[in-house]
Amino acid sequence: QGCPSRQQLLAVVRQMQQLLKGQETRFTEGLRAMKSRLGVLHTTLAKATPEPPAASCPALQAPADGRKFGTKYLAEHEVHFACDPGFQLLGSSTRTCQANGSWSGQEPRCAEIRECWSSPCQNGGTCVEGLNQFKCLCPPPWTGVTCQYQAQTAPPAWSVTDDPAFSRQPRCAQTDRAQHCSCEPGFHMSGTAANGLCQDLNECEVYKGDGGPRLCAHACVNLPGSYRCACPGGYVLLGDSKSCEDIDECALSQDNCTRGTACINTGGGFQCVSPQCPQPAGNVTYVKTSPFQCERNPCPMESRSCHQAPKTISFHYLPLPSNLLTPTPLFRMATAAAPGRPGPDSLRFGIVGGNNRGHFVMQRSDRQTGELILVQSLKGPQTIQVDVDMSEYLDRVFQAKHVSKITLFVSAYEF
Repeated sequence: QGCPSRQQLLAVVRQMQQLLKGQETRFTEGLRAMKSRLGVLHTTLAKATPEPPAASCPALQAPADGRKFGTKYLAEHEVHFACDPGFQLLGSSTRTCQANGSWSGQEPRCAEIRECWSSPCQNGGTCVEGLNQFKCLCPPPWTGVTCQYQAQTAPPAWSVTDDPAFSRQPRCAQTDRAQHCSCEPGFHMSGTAANGLCQDLNECEVYKGDGGPRLCAHACVNLPGSYRCACPGGYVLLGDSKSCEDIDECALSQDNCTRGTACINTGGGFQCVSPQCPQPAGNVTYVKTSPFQCERNPCPMESRSCHQAPKTISFHYLPLPSNLLTPTPLFRMATAAAPGRPGPDSLRFGIVGGNNRGHFVMQRSDRQTGELILVQSLKGPQTIQVDVDMSEYLDRVFQAKHVSKITLFVSAYEF
């Protein structure tokens, strides 16, 4: 038999198209009917078994001379507390609403920090409380901030014999049968009129003892007739001859970080870091997509544990001065939808790991952003790790979780 004609082939193709169209129509109608039945069933069940109201706890108030962070009193929500400067927290800094409607921990209160409790005054000095500070009233012949020095009424012998730069003869003039002597700026007359000597005025000790304005941000070095300020290693003195500024060793290529590590500038130095992705665990594996980010490989459809694992893990490094004023925001997390895809309609933020977690609060700053806030000052030098996460939900269904691992390098200094 001969080959089928072009018209016969077109007729067969048209028949197949009609057949597929009919199958598609029946399949769509079946899906629509199934969705309708499921909707009716869901409505019936929802009316029959209303959801029990979520457990809640009584409202909490901020302690006197303190602050409260957190306004939700539902089960598993946390409320954090911090005290104003000059007060210390007694009780629980964090309380969690429990399923039975009660708060965990103890009620916090803020007690005044009394500097004289530690008896700082030496050699019989009397301690007097001030605003966030103390003052020692010293009996003769003691002096100094804590009465630690014995007052000198005559020039010390070392200034004359060992270091003549710190003592010199006065300039004297005879007028009207009287002798008048004076010293150069930065020196003061010491001793009797007959054998007076110009002794260096130690500006560093004078300003330190009188509680006046700080001469230097870090260290004061006494010089004959003057003084100069000095900064610790890793810092440079600014143009005001008083303040210190950190040297960025990374930007100036003064680091010794090896290949494959990244240089992070810190207060007074630097750190070489090389963040690593988590090791494979079951179906969960990660790949490094940038020096500071790991992304989860696609999950098998049936693996619920894989879908619950963080979709991205990012690494962040922050240098901080010591005793930073609080509260202060340190880090922000935000979500962004991919082009053409619906973004999450609900976000949840939390602190999920690290040390010293009581120093931080994670709270929402707007609909799409959460902030990590430092609520208790950190004294350096120390390195602190805190892990925060952001979970995305769409129509109350969990979509993905993102984790940020934050390392804080707290300097030994307040600048």
